[in-house]
Amino acid sequence: MSEGLTLDDLAMPLRALRMLAADFGNLPAPTVRVSPIWPDHLELSLHGDLAGFETWRDALDIAPDVVRYDTQGEGGRTCVLQAGIEYAGGELKLVGYGDVPAPVPVEAAG
Repeated sequence: MSEGLTLDDLAMPLRALRMLAADFGNLPAPTVRVSPIWPDHLELSLHGDLAGFETWRDALDIAPDVVRYDTQGEGGRTCVLQAGIEYAGGELKLVGYGDVPAPVPVEAAG
């Protein structure tokens, strides 16, 4: 898959990251993923708090209706939000992970 690729082959996601740092340096720091397996992709992930995801989503002008929601982990205890957009000539994937709130017992809600 990644045989023969050079750092130059990752220019698109690295350029996109440089642009994001210049334009949005004040936003929460995401985990950044660049891989020679997908040389035209940049992934930003935010863990533990969905507010960071929403801050980035808004800054990147990603419409709320394109965000996919899922759960993962034992009993679906982790919420996963994902959205992908075209950015700087490639695909930028934004991912947010957060805790799913525990359900309120019926007797406590009443």
